[in-house]
Amino acid sequence: MDYVRLGKTGLKVSRLCLGCMSYGTPGGPTHPWVIDEEAAQLFFRKAVESGINFFDTANHYNYGDSEAITGRALKAYARRDEVVVATKVGLRMSDGRPNDRGLSRKHIFDQIDQSLARLDMDYVDLLYVHRLDPDTEDEEMLDALEAVVQAGKVRYVAGSSMWAWQFAKLREMQKARGYQPFAAMQNFYNLAYREEEREMMPYCQAEGVGVVPWSPIARGFLAGNRPKQGQATNRAATDKMAQGYFGSPQDYAVLARVEKVAAKLGVSPAQVAYAWVLSKPFVTAPIVGATKIGQLEEAIAALDVKLDAASIRSLEGAYRTRPVMGHV
Repeated sequence: MDYVRLGKTGLKVSRLCLGCMSYGTPGGPTHPWVIDEEAAQLFFRKAVESGINFFDTANHYNYGDSEAITGRALKAYARRDEVVVATKVGLRMSDGRPNDRGLSRKHIFDQIDQSLARLDMDYVDLLYVHRLDPDTEDEEMLDALEAVVQAGKVRYVAGSSMWAWQFAKLREMQKARGYQPFAAMQNFYNLAYREEEREMMPYCQAEGVGVVPWSPIARGFLAGNRPKQGQATNRAATDKMAQGYFGSPQDYAVLARVEKVAAKLGVSPAQVAYAWVLSKPFVTAPIVGATKIGQLEEAIAALDVKLDAASIRSLEGAYRTRPVMGHV
């Protein structure tokens, strides 16, 4: 396993990040397709044994279930100082309470304490704002984030999918106030969705911001195992993003290129899709979501897949401009 700096920070993270959204209570309120805690143990153990030290969760995932499972598993398989743990704040934490969402000072302060309690940790290495909150002024959000950093509860703060101008504005506000600027961006990026290349990726590369893409194989679409008609898995049947984001003729044209390169190299389509994301110099570590151990093994094996320039041109050649997605 290779390790790289997260942006300009001194923090070293593995080239793959295990996404923990997949682990919780099946049938839960936000992600009903997850696998339970007992089944999740194999994934955490495999990740640690393979050298993955970067783990991503969020308070929103089944209202804390993922955080609790992540905390217990990491305590079983690794020392706290060996792992880099990221969580998020901002999305709803109930079905109706008015202050149980957003990026107000109240919500950030309440939720970081609740996240740490669920994780059974004294601090998190990375706290993302899990989408922006139109009802909270930027100054209030940034002041609250800096306060939890100064309190020692958070080591670094980061952003998730938003417009590049918003991200740049917030980081300049942080720097002007003497605050720690957002160290990373977690955005939607894969061979079938490349709109982030227009502004966000060049900005992050120029500013030394770590890039931790979510859905690097397009909600599993680029693995090549989704039928054109109907759904193949429980997740595909219940994940609204998996249902609505991919499946157009253009997407299948991209997938055909992926499958052709995979056949040429003797690897799986998923490995090609991961290898393409990993080939980008601005990418720090894509997030791997896995509910079958073979999916995690494929991602780890993709670290050894090297794409030549001709293969990259072929993979990228079928892409056409599409509407911006993932910001809300």
